[in-house]
Amino acid sequence: MATDWDKDGNVARFLHTGDWQLGMTRHFLDDEAQARFTAARLDAVRKIGRIAAEEACDFVVVCGDVMDSNHLDRQVVLRTLDVLAQFTVPVYLLPGNHDPLDAASILNSQAFTHARPAHITVLDRPGVWPTAAGVELVAAPWTSKRPLTDLVNAASADLVADGTLRVAVGHGGVDLLSPNLDDPAVIVTEALDAALADGRLHFVALGDRHSLTSVGDSGRIWYSGAPEPTDFDEVNPGQVLIVDLDAAGVQTRAIPVATWRFLQPEAFELRDADDISVLASWLDEQADKERTIVRLTLVGTLTLREMAALDEVLDRHRHLYASLDQWERHSNIAVVTADEDLADLDLAGFAADAADELRLLASGGEDAAAAQDALALLYRFQQGAA
Repeated sequence: MATDWDKDGNVARFLHTGDWQLGMTRHFLDDEAQARFTAARLDAVRKIGRIAAEEACDFVVVCGDVMDSNHLDRQVVLRTLDVLAQFTVPVYLLPGNHDPLDAASILNSQAFTHARPAHITVLDRPGVWPTAAGVELVAAPWTSKRPLTDLVNAASADLVADGTLRVAVGHGGVDLLSPNLDDPAVIVTEALDAALADGRLHFVALGDRHSLTSVGDSGRIWYSGAPEPTDFDEVNPGQVLIVDLDAAGVQTRAIPVATWRFLQPEAFELRDADDISVLASWLDEQADKERTIVRLTLVGTLTLREMAALDEVLDRHRHLYASLDQWERHSNIAVVTADEDLADLDLAGFAADAADELRLLASGGEDAAAAQDALALLYRFQQGAA
């Protein structure tokens, strides 16, 4: 969305990004996938540097959560700074809720400050910061994980409209989108709109929301979203925003950056072998499996034989995907034991008695699900040994 635009005016162009959360770990990734996930986030930063150069940006603003935590290995810090050293334009880093400027601040640590390149600036105080492009940044850094005020509007409170181009750089939820309006740190959109309308501000660059989002109707308040996705509920993540700005108007343009995906498809209803084949085909058709994290919802009723076939499909694809799991809270596969399933097992003696007991338990009661799983596992082992 854009307002009126004067291409002949004095234009500042910058790259708006945020929520890099370098050093992030995901519990559902194994060590090998986690290493690739970590590398991809740093690769995204490298790509951002190239985009800033190719688009002839005057500077880059990173709107909070540069790091995933204030408690990361020194290696993460040094590798980050090594990549940032390759940027050819000034970069302004805003502390956010993951890396606030508290006593443990990673952005104020010895490892960071000693290796920080000269063109990298940490916006470590609220208020006005002039840039080389003749634009003033109005910074609203987090100094704790739980601020007690609207930091962005507080940082902008004493501004006057004097013709200076100003970009507010903030982090946090806005009242139009926040589910918790009682939070004193919620950013009040009406106050920002007033500052934009009377020329005290000209653009508001925000972080915290990982989805690319325009806030309100002005076209001047944006979340850039995270350059790499981090969870299943994000809408349109994986981009950066190029902003062209002058006193008369603004133009924004999103550029894709991400190489990873989080997929959570609609529930698969499984009733027979054909439905399992549909699921297998969907899993086969997805591109870039090694950079794709999938959470499946599976519902239905299957026989032991069909459940064994489903387990084989899932086991095979778990080796292909970065992560493939079921959403246990919403999945519900009931296993029914047909006579032919038990005949397939060809059990005798104690094993046959155990299978009969499991079949009885699987028919209902609080242990039914565990018994069904045990029968399915027994079926798979027996068929594999056959």
